[in-house]
Amino acid sequence: MFYTRKMPSAGRAWTILAILFTICFPAAAQQLQGKVVDQQNGQPVIGANVVWLGTSKGTATDITGQFTLSTADALNPEIVVSYIGYTPDTVTVAGKSSVTINLQPSSAIKEVVVEGQQTRYSALTPTNSQIITNRDLEKSACCNLAESFETNASVEVSTTDAVSGAKQIQMLGLDGSYTLLTTDNIPALRGLATPYRLNYLSGTFIESIDIIKGMGSVLNGYESISGQVNVALRDPAKTERLYFNLYGNSLAKYDANLNLATSLGKKWSTVLMLHTNQLHNRVDRNKDGFMDLSLGSQYNIYNKWKYQHGPVVSEFGINALREERVGGQMQYNADLPQTQQPYYGTESLTDRISVFNKTAYTYPGKPYQSIGLISSATHHKFDAAYGLRNYDGEQNSASARLIFQSIIGHTGHTYKVGLSYTYDDYAEILADTTFKRTEQVPGAFAEYIYNNSSNLTVVAGARVDRHNLYGLVFTPRLNVKYDLTQNTIFRIAAGKGFRVANPIAENTAALVSSRSFVFEEQLQPEEAWNLGGSFTHYFELAGRPGAFVTDFYHTAFSRQVVADVYSNAHQVRFYNLDGRSYANSFQAELQYELLRGLDAKAAYKFYDVKTSYKGVLEQKPMIPQHRFFVNLGFATPFDKWRADLTTQFFGLMPLATTVHPQEGTSQRNSDRFMTVNAQVSRAFKRWEVYLGGENLLNYRQPNPIIGANEPFGHSFDASMVWGPITGRVLYAGLRFKLE
Repeated sequence: MFYTRKMPSAGRAWTILAILFTICFPAAAQQLQGKVVDQQNGQPVIGANVVWLGTSKGTATDITGQFTLSTADALNPEIVVSYIGYTPDTVTVAGKSSVTINLQPSSAIKEVVVEGQQTRYSALTPTNSQIITNRDLEKSACCNLAESFETNASVEVSTTDAVSGAKQIQMLGLDGSYTLLTTDNIPALRGLATPYRLNYLSGTFIESIDIIKGMGSVLNGYESISGQVNVALRDPAKTERLYFNLYGNSLAKYDANLNLATSLGKKWSTVLMLHTNQLHNRVDRNKDGFMDLSLGSQYNIYNKWKYQHGPVVSEFGINALREERVGGQMQYNADLPQTQQPYYGTESLTDRISVFNKTAYTYPGKPYQSIGLISSATHHKFDAAYGLRNYDGEQNSASARLIFQSIIGHTGHTYKVGLSYTYDDYAEILADTTFKRTEQVPGAFAEYIYNNSSNLTVVAGARVDRHNLYGLVFTPRLNVKYDLTQNTIFRIAAGKGFRVANPIAENTAALVSSRSFVFEEQLQPEEAWNLGGSFTHYFELAGRPGAFVTDFYHTAFSRQVVADVYSNAHQVRFYNLDGRSYANSFQAELQYELLRGLDAKAAYKFYDVKTSYKGVLEQKPMIPQHRFFVNLGFATPFDKWRADLTTQFFGLMPLATTVHPQEGTSQRNSDRFMTVNAQVSRAFKRWEVYLGGENLLNYRQPNPIIGANEPFGHSFDASMVWGPITGRVLYAGLRFKLE
């Protein structure tokens, strides 16, 4: 155990609590609340028009199909509900405060095909959210979650080292460990899964990805600090009956994917998703004697079920995975022990299984009131070797959340309350040292949402958790959305995050070096405050739509585990923060439809990320201060042809202290560099073929491995990776779908 107990500041907690409870609750006039649903399947009808009969006073249903009308605007106690593809309905609401309207699909309209640009930044959510759709995912190779962000400017994906092939995401200038990753809004792939978690979800499992910057909801726990990435998996009731994807690239890597979905009567549906990826070809393009990409094989199966009957909706599923990886020198023999050969190698074997269940009950006649239970359990085990150093780990986790949602008077005042419980059992062995800890965290949370149905949404939440190791944890959060006009939106987000670091798992890149791990003291949990906001403006220029989005976030750590690679070139020193640590993130993005079918995105990002190392405030290594992003996407009608081009420019990055065999100890910056990715797709009735390339300019980081000729020497370091290793990669693939 290398953690110590420290209670949060009671004064600060009560101050934040007082602020949350002094948010005024605006008095509301008498209102009519309701929900519009499809009569055949009970799904909410989004964007339906609801107006008082004989007037122009009305509104549109929100993302949940709900609406609110002021009775002061009524001339008659009747409302008219209409939407494209449905038969309009006139409903009498005399004496009612809430109604549910079942719209009948129109028999005159069998199918409506709408072409146009889809807004990637949500105008509805109180948080600064961006959506990566299934269509976006198909713009790149997208073999796994790591490759799902290639056409997105908000999230970066970087390679952690030059040998093992591990990747991590970055958001707001902070490592991926500070971003809460969820699948279907269930916290997943956390803890010891961090090093390779982006490889554990196939792109063909994914329906869409929601990226939330800043503090999100308290409903998902206290761990989110820089933001949340929610991966929405395929819905058994809506996905294709058959989906097949085959991918291969110029490194002789291939992926095969098969999704099978079916309905079992009117209540049950299921989808079985299979994935495998294989790479067994050794490549050394930079001639340093090391494989540019680790060899490996993965077998991944995901089975998801859905039950829907009346007011009850339930989803449950199971995911099982096995992955093997081998990296190191070209001559390394994985069949021989490391001690019996002169060649350096890395190996890892991961077994993972997880289950989940989500069950919700909506009260009859009260579409705004529901209760739900969300639970999950995970077993994650791995055995790994980095040269002569072994690192093994096992994690067993379980969680449960009970959530009740209702209104205060009308749907303009909504609240959610609930209870949660989280269990984590960790065991890690590094060399001959064992680290163990068990976390048991019961908690309670509440969230209030005010929506005036016009231009203001306020989400104020707080949770209190009792951690068995660190005592009471108080987590307040606030999100405010204000629509200055219909097309101009301001958002503000503030709150606190808390997490217990896994310093070895989160710094496995340093294991691929001669650096020793030194724990200078008992480590404390991490705690940070995040404050930021965004400005979004939708516009039309020359008859074509566009959007301008800019945001700024400041993250300040009050407690942090510092991984110090500055102080000593032969060590990674871990200790508690003594001084300041912060991250400032600024992003400006412009989206515009240049021509019919030709969309453009351009973004600039600035990061100022600093941490105190032994009392000296230094810029955090391997984070570019400046970054530019440009994406061009072209599609012909009905997506018969599609083409995408993405260019990224990376500014200078500071590097940690290293020992170079010829130059001695030095501290230096990376180079500036640029990458270009492109893909062209051609769709047929059920088939689609695609051809693409990554890093088309063939830029490679020079000498990514320091001391490559003496991997067992004191100067060996493969963790200082800031650019591409493999160079240009060409790929091709095909997709086959049956609706």
